[in-house]
Amino acid sequence: MPTERELQIAPIVPESVMHNTKALSNLQTLTASIFGAAAGILGLESYSGFLFYFIFTILTTVLFYTIRVAPTSLKAGHGTFDTSRYFRSQYEFWAGGLFNGLAGYILTWTLFYGLVRA
Repeated sequence: MPTERELQIAPIVPESVMHNTKALSNLQTLTASIFGAAAGILGLESYSGFLFYFIFTILTTVLFYTIRVAPTSLKAGHGTFDTSRYFRSQYEFWAGGLFNGLAGYILTWTLFYGLVRA
């Protein structure tokens, strides 16, 4: 556990950053499965299915940023899209979810497509 002096020098607590990363990863995995079920039920195929995934994953990340990260980050004086207060890197926050949930999306997409179209 960091000492009080270490927290004053570097106020970012690694355990909190890991917790935030895990929470975001869980959200992205869950929504990828939900989006896969929706794409399968809608009968999307090929590029339209992947476009559906990318659009809604980016929308989910923007909503998460707007609701959870931006209000406190902007009050603390950070930049508009700066997530360094809560996450290790901006790439991890903005683009990490695009590839983390892709396998789950494809799995549920093909499952629900097969169930509905069979």
